[in-house]
Amino acid sequence: MKKFVGLVVSNKNKNTAIVEVTRFLVHPLYEKRVKRTKRYPTHDEVGVNLGDKVLFAESRPYSKTKRWKIVQVLVARPLEKQKAEMPKVQKKGNKRK
Repeated sequence: MKKFVGLVVSNKNKNTAIVEVTRFLVHPLYEKRVKRTKRYPTHDEVGVNLGDKVLFAESRPYSKTKRWKIVQVLVARPLEKQKAEMPKVQKKGNKRK
């Protein structure tokens, strides 16, 4: 069974969280470290928040694309920081004349 550690980047859907896994590899010719990221749709029964660091594992298919399940929240992000970083929406008036 495969297990990964990643960061929750979206939790807008019911029972689904998008978890991003970042890894570094060395380019074979230039020997420079290259950052690679991959996003996994995971089944969320725990109720994770944005920015949480989670452990997720392979599981049975829940849907067409969901084949991962969140096992444990490793580091929970405080809610105060989440609310402070939310973008403020400003209404723009109609400027046509």
